[in-house]
Amino acid sequence: MSKWLDDALFYEIYPQSFCDSNGDGIGDINGIISKLDYIQSLGCNAIWMNPCYDSPFIDAGYDVRDYFKVAPRYGTNDDAERLCSEVHRRGMHILLDLVPGHTSDQCRWFRESQRDEKNEYTDRYIWTDTVWENVGNIVNVMGMTRGGTERNGAYLTNFFNAQPALNYGFANPDPERPWQQPPDAEGPRSTVEAMKDVMRFWLSLGCDGFRVDMAGSLIKADPDQSANIRVWQEFRDFLDKEFPDAVMVSEWGEPDKSLLAGFHMDFLLHFGPSHYMDLFRTETPYFSREGKGDLTKFFDLYRENMENTRYRHPEADVLPEIPDGGMMCIPSGNHDMVRIARFLDPEEMKIAYAFIMTMPGVPFIYYGDEIGMKYVEGLTSVEGGYERTGSRSPMAFDDTKNAGFSAAPEEMLYIKQDASKAYINVMTEENDPDSLLNEVRRLTKIRREHPALHNRSDFRLLAIGNSTVKNGQAVTDSVSSSNTISTASHYPLAYIRSCSSETILAIFNPSSHDAPLPFELPDGYEVICTVGKIRNNDIFKNDPADNKKDALRIFPAESAILLLLDPDTDLK
Repeated sequence: MSKWLDDALFYEIYPQSFCDSNGDGIGDINGIISKLDYIQSLGCNAIWMNPCYDSPFIDAGYDVRDYFKVAPRYGTNDDAERLCSEVHRRGMHILLDLVPGHTSDQCRWFRESQRDEKNEYTDRYIWTDTVWENVGNIVNVMGMTRGGTERNGAYLTNFFNAQPALNYGFANPDPERPWQQPPDAEGPRSTVEAMKDVMRFWLSLGCDGFRVDMAGSLIKADPDQSANIRVWQEFRDFLDKEFPDAVMVSEWGEPDKSLLAGFHMDFLLHFGPSHYMDLFRTETPYFSREGKGDLTKFFDLYRENMENTRYRHPEADVLPEIPDGGMMCIPSGNHDMVRIARFLDPEEMKIAYAFIMTMPGVPFIYYGDEIGMKYVEGLTSVEGGYERTGSRSPMAFDDTKNAGFSAAPEEMLYIKQDASKAYINVMTEENDPDSLLNEVRRLTKIRREHPALHNRSDFRLLAIGNSTVKNGQAVTDSVSSSNTISTASHYPLAYIRSCSSETILAIFNPSSHDAPLPFELPDGYEVICTVGKIRNNDIFKNDPADNKKDALRIFPAESAILLLLDPDTDLK
């Protein structure tokens, strides 16, 4: 595996909205190049860029017309190659967004597949035998479109009608429906080989790998996803042979499947079973000062996935083989989520970032989240964004025209600018030592400097609220045999990160009330940093109402990152 992933820290760029270099109101590749130093100043050493391929932009570029050509709105293939070169010149890396499950209905492959006569693209997509046939309820089939083609058949779609599904086969084909081909049939096999060619092209041009859109959706009628896992294992084998340093991160949301499939990383997503939303995006997010959050389900599943994916697990030999291990990634957000600032204010976001930057796995910052850019309410949908459009507004760099995003007239902007741009922008926050931006920079620096906080270092959940966690079980003041964490009290949160050279204790109390520590602090520790209004170790206070001699409470809306001077300290 690429060693650079050990301390990678990603910045996601939505290219339409990041920086416009030519004044047409749409961001572009040269604009991204002009801001690479800014991205690096955040402490980020890697970039994930949303799709840059030629597209009619029915779905913001996730409807690919030509996999081998940069969309003219962004520049040229030469510009993309220069972007990769400039990223590498700074010691950084870049992943492109791969869309393997569907194309645009304007893609040449699809136009050829519409023809009545058989050709090499006839089975590149999934077509029924007649336009009159109803598909029915099939796992990973999201829709179908019929009519308007000379071919007598309906084609399956992935989400929007303009996104015909590529044919990777059916794990359990219906023998009475011959159009449901098995994964080893000629059509599905040609699709796999075509996608390998796409990967070869961009890796040869200079990118370092791919974030893969809808990674678990390729093979249809695959309820346990075993066939999807196998096809991705084939892709991983291909990459290991031809591009051994190439990195893949999946939009899957089920690490026990995606990491087994060969992905290096899997996002914890706003959909699926991960309980990611419990962190930052719910009516009662854990990191809100309101103090009504609950992370028990999040951590129950998180720890289960750590075991299932061999993540630094002591019994790894008896668990399924995960190639090179794998990581679960916690993003601040992404282009499909409502922005974090809709749920948390800047002070609450600081503690949320302290969590993101001390957890295992690779952190991802969505552009603008580092300054607390707002979700723009009430926007008309742009390029299939719908309610997501408010999270895709132009980046705010300064207090000049269009917040430094573009020199275009305001009415030409890809998406309307956030009206708060006058006070939420990079320049303003850079000049404020207490800003969210400067806190994020401080936290990324701490993460990079401390190997115990690196992406693969060990993790041990210590406590949530009045429960301590030992050997995977919760232990409270009363006798408990539960395998899950008590829900009686959920603040503070504490965990250990460690490696061979150091051990770090991270403690969080986002709530507006004092929270008792259910363990004693060790005699020897150094405060690496505190996050909140108090900038020293006075965030802890003795509780005179508690009979324990050294009982401590952590003040409201505070977090602490402590270096334990004795790495073998057993916290009780």
